[in-house]
Amino acid sequence: MPVYSSLPEIRLPLRFTFVQKQCSDNGKVQKRKIERRISGLAALKKKKLSDEIKHECGLAFIRLRKPFSFYLQKYGTALYGLNKLYLLMEKQHNRGQDGAGVASVKLNIEPGHPFLHRIRSNNNQPIADIFSKINEEVKDLEKYQPDIIKHPGLLKGHISVMGELLLGHLRYGTQGKNNVEFCHPFIKRDTIPARNLALAGNFNLVNTDELFALINIEPGEFQKQSDLAAMMEVIHHFIVQADEESQEDLNLSRVLQRALPLFDGGFTVGGLVGNGDGFVFRDAHGIRPAYYFANDEIVVAASERSAIRTVFNVGENEVLELMPGNALIAKSDGRFSVEQIIPAKERRACSFERIYFSRGSDEKIYRERIALGYNLSEQILNSINHDLKNSIFSFIPNTAEVAFYGMWKGLDDYLKKVMIERILSWGNDLNEERLSQMINRKIRIEKIATKDVKMRTFITADASRNEMVQHVYDITYGTVQKDIDTLVVIDDSIVRGTTLRESIVRMLARLEPKKIIIVSSAPQIRYPDCYGIDMSKLGDFIAFRAAITLMHERGKEKCLTEMYDHCRELERMGQLHSENIVRQVYKPFTTQEISDKIAKLITPPDIKTPVEVIYQTIESLHLACPTNTGDWYFTGNYPTPGGNRVVNKAFINYMEGKNVRGY
Repeated sequence: MPVYSSLPEIRLPLRFTFVQKQCSDNGKVQKRKIERRISGLAALKKKKLSDEIKHECGLAFIRLRKPFSFYLQKYGTALYGLNKLYLLMEKQHNRGQDGAGVASVKLNIEPGHPFLHRIRSNNNQPIADIFSKINEEVKDLEKYQPDIIKHPGLLKGHISVMGELLLGHLRYGTQGKNNVEFCHPFIKRDTIPARNLALAGNFNLVNTDELFALINIEPGEFQKQSDLAAMMEVIHHFIVQADEESQEDLNLSRVLQRALPLFDGGFTVGGLVGNGDGFVFRDAHGIRPAYYFANDEIVVAASERSAIRTVFNVGENEVLELMPGNALIAKSDGRFSVEQIIPAKERRACSFERIYFSRGSDEKIYRERIALGYNLSEQILNSINHDLKNSIFSFIPNTAEVAFYGMWKGLDDYLKKVMIERILSWGNDLNEERLSQMINRKIRIEKIATKDVKMRTFITADASRNEMVQHVYDITYGTVQKDIDTLVVIDDSIVRGTTLRESIVRMLARLEPKKIIIVSSAPQIRYPDCYGIDMSKLGDFIAFRAAITLMHERGKEKCLTEMYDHCRELERMGQLHSENIVRQVYKPFTTQEISDKIAKLITPPDIKTPVEVIYQTIESLHLACPTNTGDWYFTGNYPTPGGNRVVNKAFINYMEGKNVRGY
């Protein structure tokens, strides 16, 4: 089944069409010139990269709609809001590992007293670190006033982040900056309460330089490295304008209507304003996820539906999706509304949410991951020549487990169909032994690989580090018949291929199977992401390296040089966003050719066991995940112009041997 057959043809300018025609020839160019331009490939061979995708950030927003005394009386604690914030953040812990932060706004505070507070941490366990500090504040108070927890007013005055508005954030350092200063929320202070702002989000922007220019700010060194800093300056700029227009009631809708059209990226962002207002907004394409729940006690929003359902024990239909272009706005008097801030555009919700990021405890995501595995069963059966008797199936821990169950179900459905057909074909020629053998046939599954969470690849010397990387996974010996069984192992995605090459394939080969088949529940990752996932360097992708290797082998190096020249010309004209040139890297080859080359690249030279790679198709992905159609990292079909600019810039960086982000 062709993966990319349904994609539209790329319309190229005449000059580049001619270049493409030249590429079909096997004409050689001088090696020195080409090697200078494509030095990134050689450099990548020396790099040691994790195969994991950097997760998206996670958001938690809470607005308490009742006095603290209400929660003390009903739930037995005035710290109800902070407890729920902690749970919301822990239930989204899969989204952020490098740091965390909490901000709060207290209502009805006397002038001169602080009302906006923040705690951040880049500790190894940042959420626990933050809430242990809050707990220490409570314990210190109890030393002198043991019954203070029964007095909400006193607690509010003494516990720094005990406010009616709460904002929590989990961060992955998508810009490679993991020090605590880069942890969200960011805050901007002012003597006027309505001009104080705390902001945090799950996003990346690709036009930060333009944003600073729009509001006439010369960014400092710190601001240049943070797209949140740019977003904050823009929103704060319009908050000041709105406060000048009306000091009676801050019009947050108007603020967001002015700010959101300026942001190029995918985003879910939450904010607290010093006057007691709060908001959460989502991009027009719905790229980043956002959900909310509200009743007469609380308004809450988060990046994952299942987190809200679990923490507040509510039904699926009670947790609503914040739709693209919408904002949830909570006013200082407790009222809230959901408003369309900017017109919704074509829905391009991130498909990696369903494949990998969000917790599989969400019932829809669970079913979709089951479908992703199920849809791969036909390809797998063809690859093993339908020989289930001599095939063993397993998964690479841990996020691929649900897709594994789907794959298992697909294979089992096929086996049951075969069993029925065989039994019917026997007619009256039945006996107990024959029938027993048939109905006792089962799909052979084993727990082949186990991740050793204690292992840390802290040794940096290449030879020693390779040895350590090999042992990140353990294998289960005695599960495979030597030189007889084919071993089929499913993973959620194959990004860089380093872990497969340096660890997993080596370990699986020790079992001496007849053949190893690595299955990916995601399609080939071919292009950078710039909307929240840390996949911004083309040379990191095993699919890209496979295509480059094929170009070398088939004498098409000149294509790369011509593409590079074309990208530089577009950059000079300020048109780098106009088209995705990198699609031409893949166009000369079929999906199967690239998969076959990937299999060779992830096979260490000393491993003799044949290795094959099977990828999910784009068509099957969309069948399994119909509401999350964002697939630009697979297809290069970016939802905003900034995406094309990023992928082309990433190609320029690659050709020039620069190991930097594309934005």
